[in-house]
Amino acid sequence: MCAMRPGLVSTIIPVFNRAGMLHRAVESVLAQTYRPIEVVIVDDGSTDDTPQAIAELARAHGEVRAVRRANAGPGAARESGRAVAEGEFLQYLDSDDRLLPRKFELQVAALRECAECGAAYGRTRYVGPDGRELAPTWKAPMERRAEMFPAFLLSRWWDTPTPLYRASVCEAAGPWTELRVEEDWEYDCRIAALGTRLAFVDDVVAEVHEHAEGRLSGRGTAEVLRDRARAHELILSHARRAGLSNEQPEMQTFARELFHLARQCGAAGLSSEAERLIELAREIAPRWDLRVYGALAGVIGWRAAGRAARALERLR
Repeated sequence: MCAMRPGLVSTIIPVFNRAGMLHRAVESVLAQTYRPIEVVIVDDGSTDDTPQAIAELARAHGEVRAVRRANAGPGAARESGRAVAEGEFLQYLDSDDRLLPRKFELQVAALRECAECGAAYGRTRYVGPDGRELAPTWKAPMERRAEMFPAFLLSRWWDTPTPLYRASVCEAAGPWTELRVEEDWEYDCRIAALGTRLAFVDDVVAEVHEHAEGRLSGRGTAEVLRDRARAHELILSHARRAGLSNEQPEMQTFARELFHLARQCGAAGLSSEAERLIELAREIAPRWDLRVYGALAGVIGWRAAGRAARALERLR
């Protein structure tokens, strides 16, 4: 990272072929009641008019600067932005989401009040394609939590724009991986493994927008599953580094998730990934069904076992 400027909030926005939505995201940062700020837009190899849109934003606003790189996915793009960011605090923002005006004001104040906290978070509003607010039934309820683990092992219960991090915490966590799927969950679990303490702001601080356009992670099924398998293996290593034991309920639930993902990988022909996930699941929970499935796959093959398991699931 560059030399840190005290008090500065650096917002890193990766973007790929999304000029229209990018304007809304950048405007939500520029509308913050807090100063000083900077906006680092990372063009992840766009092939449309996004580079021109970025250049216009940089010309119009002194707080905006641009980085361009070959396409490598959102995680690698965020890392390119982090490498040049100068802020004491870091904000990651996807190009299709937006921040509410007092986000930095409230979260910087929370971090200054809690010197031992490495990240501050608040509530997130979810907005559908028609502009109406959505109830986040797919997420764990947003609650006041002192730490990320063990709950983060079950799901990433916040979204990319929700937290504000101290740059020192992100530096300690290390670089983003080049995973294109679940790279954000893996990154946050790495931060969780540091024992990062959290400050909670009981206010809506960001909006996540659902829309018809594809996400930056859109890829083929096998590629997605390969990245998910790698992400899950890394997440488990972070949980173990944090001291979570196999007996904890969250670890047992994660073992079931590994088993489910192993079946999907097997059905997609990713035999080595399926075998490794079953091995990891058995290390946590040496259950009979994992032993039986592993033995069956050894006889008929991982692809056949995965497809058989999917067929049985559809019949239930």
